[in-house]
Amino acid sequence: MRHKIKKILTRHHADKCIKLIESANVYDVAIKTPITFANNLSTKLENDIFLKREDLQPIFSFKNRGAYNKISNLSPAQKKKGVIAASAGNHAQGVANACKRLRIACEIVMPVTAPELKIKAVKNFGAKVVLHGDNYNQALRKAKSLAAAKSKEFIDAFDDIYTIAGQGTIGKEIVEDKHVFDAVFVPVGGGGILAGIAAYVSAFSPTTKIYGVEVDDSACLTEAIKFGKRVRLSQVGSFADGVAVEQVGKNTFEIIKETVDGVITVTNDELCAAVKDIFEDTRVISEPAGALALAGLKQYAAKIQGKKLLAISSGANVNFERLSYIVERSEVGENREKLLSIKIPEKPGSFKKLCSMFGKSLITEFNYRISDASDAYVLVGIRIENEGRFKEICSKLEAKKYTFQDLTLNKISRDHLRHMVGGRSPKTNSELSERIFRCEFPVKPEALLNFLRAFGNGWNISLFHYRNLGAAFANVLIGIQDHKSSSKSLNDHLKELDYEFYEETSNSAYKTFLQ
Repeated sequence: MRHKIKKILTRHHADKCIKLIESANVYDVAIKTPITFANNLSTKLENDIFLKREDLQPIFSFKNRGAYNKISNLSPAQKKKGVIAASAGNHAQGVANACKRLRIACEIVMPVTAPELKIKAVKNFGAKVVLHGDNYNQALRKAKSLAAAKSKEFIDAFDDIYTIAGQGTIGKEIVEDKHVFDAVFVPVGGGGILAGIAAYVSAFSPTTKIYGVEVDDSACLTEAIKFGKRVRLSQVGSFADGVAVEQVGKNTFEIIKETVDGVITVTNDELCAAVKDIFEDTRVISEPAGALALAGLKQYAAKIQGKKLLAISSGANVNFERLSYIVERSEVGENREKLLSIKIPEKPGSFKKLCSMFGKSLITEFNYRISDASDAYVLVGIRIENEGRFKEICSKLEAKKYTFQDLTLNKISRDHLRHMVGGRSPKTNSELSERIFRCEFPVKPEALLNFLRAFGNGWNISLFHYRNLGAAFANVLIGIQDHKSSSKSLNDHLKELDYEFYEETSNSAYKTFLQ
């Protein structure tokens, strides 16, 4: 969603910032990062897309610029006492790196939820780390109280004029580049990098539009614009921890009001899709906040063609453990995966009949557990080429009288239900028992339908879980109702199929949670 900013005509705060940007001291610890052409994105979005590669900084984030500029401008007395800062990670690394370079003692308060990767990086610079609070804002209050108690200089993550000027050197590098951009997109947490870039670019490239980009669950700048004053959010999302800030800065907001054209809000799913886009063009895995600017650019680019657009790729400090979630959500963020709940009759052959509705569309997930003797509900993930293809699938389902519901945007369904479909099998027939098998499917269109065609209608499937997360093969768990008196017939049938089946009926996890 895009929100315009009615810019203040005077440039008192921005012009003051420009002077500090011109004299900023950052290149002792920072590099002049390249601006790279994103070929895949440009083709997909029908615009010329460029990335300002702050992910290539020595700390894999732009934060070393502002931190070093601020700390290097401290008085000798302040440097002697040492400094304190608060951060969820990237600012902490910037401060710790600067202090190591300048031989200044530093103490960093980080939330206990900060990624382990970032905590280790800060400690490796020799800083003392204090873990406090569940989020940045709780860590911030602790750091400020410690700084006051110890008479040490507090190094603000974004709302100090020297910090803003340090980040503003990115804007100076953009202006000095050979390209003149139609629009520049900048991530927003507290507003430091946006204020710095906007102050410089708006002055020396006045035809370039400048947009801040926020996550919709931590949109403190959007709220400030709406009410005409800084607003403190009551709740802040933590997925993009690098921009999880409850209130935009006082100094940053004054500059933003003079220089920025608008702010765009994006979802976490759109963030994940942008992480994937950056990887495909650079082979760098961004942290969620690092891909924020690109997510906003993609929204903007969807309505125009033939423009030169630049996004700040602001950081690549991502926890490895988060990658599976990012991969999963990127499909929804690109509107390439749909999640449907579909009602089918509880009888042999129902799966095969349903799967024929999807044609050659790739099924990414298929969740089912027998519930009663008459009807069943299947949770299906489908990868689609475009929205038109999805409408075709829905029309086919309607024509065949299927009852279904689109759960793609249902937060509970996409984050929880898809991993919880299951439960214990009911006692549906005293002559039948449930047998559990695992196997692998190749990840390709019609893989599930081909299996069901080969399996036939001789046995009823009582449990089915299939999830494709990007590998060449997907793991499948299948429950089959078999006659208690004889297992030979089903065994022989499975051997005839072109799949390797491994029986797990006596598996302890199955017995505990599913039997």
